[in-house]
Amino acid sequence: MLKRLLVLGLVLVIGLSFAVSAKKVAIILDVGGRGDQSFNDMAFSGAERAKAEFGWEVVDIASNSENDYVPNVRNAARDGSFDLIVATGFLLTGALNEVAPDFPDQAFAIVDVAAGPPPWNTQGANIMNLVFNENEMSALVGALGAMTAAQYGYTHFGAVLGIPGSVLYHFEAGLRFGIAWANTKWGELFGTDPGINLLYNYIFSFDDEELGESTTTAQLAAGAVGVYNVAGPVGFGDHRAIVNAHTQAGTLVGPPYYFGVDADNDYFSHTLASGMKRVDVAVYEAIKAVEEGTFGAQVAANAAAGLAGGYVGTLENSGVKLSKAADLLEFIEFGIAAGAEIDYYQTIANWATERAALSDAIWDAIAELEAGILDGSIQVVTANTDDDMAAVRAEYTLGAP
Repeated sequence: MLKRLLVLGLVLVIGLSFAVSAKKVAIILDVGGRGDQSFNDMAFSGAERAKAEFGWEVVDIASNSENDYVPNVRNAARDGSFDLIVATGFLLTGALNEVAPDFPDQAFAIVDVAAGPPPWNTQGANIMNLVFNENEMSALVGALGAMTAAQYGYTHFGAVLGIPGSVLYHFEAGLRFGIAWANTKWGELFGTDPGINLLYNYIFSFDDEELGESTTTAQLAAGAVGVYNVAGPVGFGDHRAIVNAHTQAGTLVGPPYYFGVDADNDYFSHTLASGMKRVDVAVYEAIKAVEEGTFGAQVAANAAAGLAGGYVGTLENSGVKLSKAADLLEFIEFGIAAGAEIDYYQTIANWATERAALSDAIWDAIAELEAGILDGSIQVVTANTDDDMAAVRAEYTLGAP
């Protein structure tokens, strides 16, 4: 009997020690929340990976409006139980700048905000910045969209963007570069520049699906072969407009196309490609740094080197990319976990049919552009400020200054 009690006590002590040693992360979500099958779900997915590998507890904190940002960040810091607090998105920049100095021993990370002086950036020994070269994968999306338009006889490629600022300027700059590159490349291949132009709208929202739907409908009516969603869950509305266009035309394949963002949304119907941004990997890497005890050293080294972020997602490290077959297989499971109803085999077959309909010359050209970005022979423009973006628009006007 005594032996059994000793064994039981040992089990309880071991279990208690695991419970005490388990770390905890708070994921403070941007507006739109869980279920967006994009930015927020990607952040949560990275935390779930850390939970599986390191045994961390994951707590997600919803932001129903911008008024929740400061209270959410401050309450999480006051709680004192979180080993890391992750703010997802540049809209939380002000909240982090206000709260983080008051809690110097609390580790924070923020997605999409570069290291630098406030108010537009964040900096501090307790803040890890997680940023991306969105211009690189958007150049690939723009080139693919433009060449698809040229093949099918359309005049424009469209984009619905959320709230203007440095992050979305990265997307727009790359998109413009890619369309211009594709026009030139098409001329080299087929003897005539198709003159594909850009239709774009900033709708000043990341959650107004109805506005996304109406904006996409207008762009399709103006001659867009498809629309690139650069506004998170607004994409649900963009996609409905694409589906409606096919329903009205009685078509099952071909244009108009939807182009996803952040996650690989290629499991959506009528989706040709997605500009992927691995927010999940960035969040995982921040948690890993805390787990391994290197968080402070990484932040300090980053500051000393004058780098934009403790994690920088690039085409080279696959932090950003144009979606491919392997990504679709992975993200079908992601979509199902986020609540999407997906016919696995039919989705793969539809995707393969849509891509096979494009000429080999187009896919070869996209591969050439990707290789050039990777080896440095092609430098994709980017923009961080209003003035930067104005300069890019002046250089690559594309009928849409």
